[in-house]
Amino acid sequence: MMDETRYIEIADELIKKAQKGGAEHSEVYLTASEELTIDVRDQEVETMKKANEFGVGLRVIKDQKIGFAFTSEVKPESLENLVREAVANSEKTSVDEYNIIPEPSEDYPSVDVFDPELEHIPIERKIELAKEIEYHGKAFDKRVKITETCTYQDSEYVVVVVNSQGIDVAYKGTFAGAYSYFVAEENGEQQTGFGMQFSTKIDDLNPKDIGIEGAQKAVSMLGAKNIKSQRATVILDPYVMTNFYSIIAPALTADSVQKDKSLFKGRVGQKVASNLVTIVDDGRMSGGIYSAPFDGEGVATSETVLIKDGILQGFLYNTYTAAKDGVKSTGNSVRLSSYRGTPEVGTTNFYLKGGQHSRDKLISEVKKGLYVTEVMGMHTANPISGDFSLGVSGIWIENGEFSYPVRGAVIAGNVLELLSSIDFVADDLRFFAGKGAPTVRVSEITISGD
Repeated sequence: MMDETRYIEIADELIKKAQKGGAEHSEVYLTASEELTIDVRDQEVETMKKANEFGVGLRVIKDQKIGFAFTSEVKPESLENLVREAVANSEKTSVDEYNIIPEPSEDYPSVDVFDPELEHIPIERKIELAKEIEYHGKAFDKRVKITETCTYQDSEYVVVVVNSQGIDVAYKGTFAGAYSYFVAEENGEQQTGFGMQFSTKIDDLNPKDIGIEGAQKAVSMLGAKNIKSQRATVILDPYVMTNFYSIIAPALTADSVQKDKSLFKGRVGQKVASNLVTIVDDGRMSGGIYSAPFDGEGVATSETVLIKDGILQGFLYNTYTAAKDGVKSTGNSVRLSSYRGTPEVGTTNFYLKGGQHSRDKLISEVKKGLYVTEVMGMHTANPISGDFSLGVSGIWIENGEFSYPVRGAVIAGNVLELLSSIDFVADDLRFFAGKGAPTVRVSEITISGD
């Protein structure tokens, strides 16, 4: 059981030390977590790991210069050294008038992200959950021959933010997740497939669905063929759509815009996507894995509509980027390196809103096209121009029905063109940790094959 009160006391004491040590303003970001991972293969526990982590990062401002240091120890001498290092480091950085420590928010949302039952659930039940995933995957089809892994993992954590401006906040959270990864074999051919679910509560996990999803994806790709190069309709399944967020999401942060690295720069109020596209970042979403009452600087989280009906509304901000643009932070300060790093701008629960009609209706209207279930090479896409060329696998559709699996194809284009060409958004919004999407249909795109 993690002692939230004790962590707040440590943070409060550290702020006092920093102010006495020469800081004009100071901020403590403290985290503690307990994590469990269980890997099962062939109904046996292959690995089981439990890990505890604690750390505190101290950010100080002196003469409009930032100093930062961190430690994983709470001994008095360690905290004294932390203050000295942070203040000393501030002397080596540049003056920046936008270096600001935020004041408390007027109102912090009530966010239910803690499952009090998680720590009381016997580890045997968690092992059985992983075994059940494998059982259902293997039972789905006799061609599912190999279990790469069936994994259960969970975490309980505490986050504390205290600063010299009056912020003194903390919250506890949990998450539980599981995934399957199977190999299907037939006539000497092998194909892989995965399934996954994540939630703040263990009871939300459905091991049968997780196992069957991984097995079904593996089996569905057996006998995959190549196709000819052509322009055709492309359908992106929810997971594939979230892969495109690695280009879209960073471009919607004020940090990228201010550094001239965003394809959306200068386009606020302009049409940047189809009328069917509404993209939201919601840090206070009920049940969201990345929901929290406050962000990495202690600023209240919010729901931010970034693109509405195809029109760009604005960007995500932390305190620094908001000060630069003379606006209010959207509560999107993130600590990508946990307590080891300073605040950056990032997403929380980032998603494309679902539509009004079913995935089945979407597919039934396709005369010919490719239903994409996997993309490869997203890291090669240009985050500034939005250009991409990606390897894809999936299922070919003829006259509104799935026909045969496809591999070895490449789709190429531009993210803005892709967003503008979306002509159907299904109602099956699904989240993969902090990213969510429904099935979407792109009217036409270049597919390279044989």
